[in-house]
Amino acid sequence: MATFSVAACPWEIRDGCLMVRDQVVLSRVARNITLTPLKDGAVFVGATSRSSSSRHVFNIGILRWVSSFSTVLYGLCMMKTDCCFKVWWMIPYFGDAASKVPEDTQMLLLEAREASAPASGFKGTMLTGDEDEDADELFYVLFLPVLDGPFRTSLQGTDADTLQFCAESGDPNVQTSEFSEAVMINTNTNPFDLIKKSVRILEKHKGTFSCIEHKKLPAQVDLLGWSTWDAFYDAVDRIGIEDGLKSLSEGGFPPKWLVIDDGWQNILHDTRDSVKLADVEGLKYVSRQMNFDANQKFKGSGQGKPIELREFCKSIKKKYGVKYVYAWHTALGYWGGVSPTSEVMKKYMAKIIYPVQSPGNLSHVVCGTILCVEDEGVAFIEPSRIRDFYNDFHRYLTSCGVDGVKVDDQNLLETLGSGYGGRVALTREFLGALEESVINNFMDISLISSMCMSTDYLYSAKKVAVARVSEDFMPTEPTFQTTHIAGVACTCLLAGEIIVPDWDMFHSNHYTAKFHAAARAIGGCAVYVSDKPGEHDFHVIKRLVLPDGSILRARYAGRPTRDCLFSDPVTDGRSLMKIWNLNKTTGVLGVFNCQRGGIWPPIRGAPYNPPSESEPFIILGAVSPRDVEFLGEVAREGWLGDCALYSYTTGVLSRMPKEGSLEVTLRFLGFEVYTVSPIRVFDEKHQFAPLGLLDMYNSGGAVEAMNSSLCSSGHKIEIRARGCGRFGAYSNSKPRSCSIDGKEEDVGYNAENGMLTITLPPECTLRTIAFVY
Repeated sequence: MATFSVAACPWEIRDGCLMVRDQVVLSRVARNITLTPLKDGAVFVGATSRSSSSRHVFNIGILRWVSSFSTVLYGLCMMKTDCCFKVWWMIPYFGDAASKVPEDTQMLLLEAREASAPASGFKGTMLTGDEDEDADELFYVLFLPVLDGPFRTSLQGTDADTLQFCAESGDPNVQTSEFSEAVMINTNTNPFDLIKKSVRILEKHKGTFSCIEHKKLPAQVDLLGWSTWDAFYDAVDRIGIEDGLKSLSEGGFPPKWLVIDDGWQNILHDTRDSVKLADVEGLKYVSRQMNFDANQKFKGSGQGKPIELREFCKSIKKKYGVKYVYAWHTALGYWGGVSPTSEVMKKYMAKIIYPVQSPGNLSHVVCGTILCVEDEGVAFIEPSRIRDFYNDFHRYLTSCGVDGVKVDDQNLLETLGSGYGGRVALTREFLGALEESVINNFMDISLISSMCMSTDYLYSAKKVAVARVSEDFMPTEPTFQTTHIAGVACTCLLAGEIIVPDWDMFHSNHYTAKFHAAARAIGGCAVYVSDKPGEHDFHVIKRLVLPDGSILRARYAGRPTRDCLFSDPVTDGRSLMKIWNLNKTTGVLGVFNCQRGGIWPPIRGAPYNPPSESEPFIILGAVSPRDVEFLGEVAREGWLGDCALYSYTTGVLSRMPKEGSLEVTLRFLGFEVYTVSPIRVFDEKHQFAPLGLLDMYNSGGAVEAMNSSLCSSGHKIEIRARGCGRFGAYSNSKPRSCSIDGKEEDVGYNAENGMLTITLPPECTLRTIAFVY
């Protein structure tokens, strides 16, 4: 019998319906479904079975006629928006009923309003998603399948619109018949507030992970980086790295951090069928790490003495000003693990085991990487020795002058849990050991996690602060360019509450470079390129990076605007992708035409049918200050609701109320970035809004603070800003004077649109700009 015990909670099961505040969310709720209340109006859904098993699928109830956005997990991550896509990532899925909820869904967000009349037999109000805009206020319902003890749960739907949750341990020996905290449900009128508060309720209740505001960030997230991957792939060597650092430095933008990606380790190709593996580019995926040393490509001689990795790192830091060098490895050392026959690696007791993918993973795109390992096995490190392995490995890297690590292939662990307590236990064991080793051996938590967008990982991440949130930027896959932007933004709805998103590298001279650069400017992420030596577009780079190598990173993870949550920006043929974020005193809004460029899920080699030059596929949309959520947080006192909107591509400055809107039209792969600055009123007559560095994609990121005061010469508005070049602000009148760090400067003023402009000196120091009225 369905049960519920606390009357104060807004959720209940009544007459076979799951209801919140007398409104039906699910009908025909199964009799074995239970509810356990949490604080702040949230509730856990659980279920009981007549028999114990390591994998259960429970019917929850019927979900139909509700406009929904679901997180799909392909394999392990977010198609899960986000549903799981492959075993590593998440991508979004859209629909209006449970039949559209894919297997392995990790988050389900519903948009709902009251219907005009209840359905027959219901003693409440049925939720629907197709009322007109004059209907009662929208509200949102969030389903978060979580970790219940050693079990990981996910959502899925049936053809009959039954919403189900699946719970699996990944180990036949880890069984149960009862779940009390399988799926968390909550509701709110603001979808972003709903997700934020729900994840924090979960953080406090479970105690197994930490939200992003409770983590220390590695310094590299605010600096320009360069990765060797797309520049060289696994042919990387020290000469190529030096060539790349040299060409970027000669262009005025020496990278401040470097990722030496796959290709630097000593590995052994250990396979039974190299012909078969070569067909799927799989040979390296069953190769094993032999020892901790760098391979021969990183050895040489100079000035009569040998050059090792240590000397190489020391040299490039001194010569090119690189502050941080990161080295790549996988969760098991290399794709195929560590060599069981290596004398160095014997102490870690590796043995060949074979991954077992869950049915949810197999229902989506299956990655060739894991297929190779399924056939050949992986040399798996004994869990009791994983701390020793990471400590020994990272201690060696530290001795070589390496400052941090990028760790790939982490979701593979969910397929290896049999005999080791299951997928959740194994993920926590390995991730805890990795976090501990990074903190002990490197400065801070200098870790970029990758291939890890499963909830096993996210809800176990206590210290790691940066993680890749998307399939790779693939320069030779034209259908991946738009899905990359849209997929990352959607994934960040959930993942952005726990980690700083890593949008992956991109090429500054790619035909989509500006498209990708603008997205990263508002993504709240690190910025790093993977250009081949000598192949750079510095015009693109300088819109993201200041001359001192720092970037204007927005404060949070960039996410879709509210009116984009339930529209498919890639395949519906009519919707623009809008992404919002906040700086310290302004908002920022990016708009992208992602249509006609890809499909869900992204598949390598998919047909590419872009519009022709003569028929440029233009989409019409609108932007508004209200697209930027929580704008009042940065507006503070003196804001009456009006905003200044500055367009990066056109240079047009507009003033409008918060509820106002501006038409925007974009061609295929077109974009626009708007700085949205609240206009504050000082002394009842002076109206002012900082815009920042006008030639940067995220201009408002240059503004650190603003305040006003009365002085002997009038009313003074002071801005703390960094960077150089054209600095702009909106003002309803021209100031009497302007100064930079106390030195009076000329100021330009356009009385027609209120634009103030001043040129900041080349030095990128934090400076004070003062306007006196």
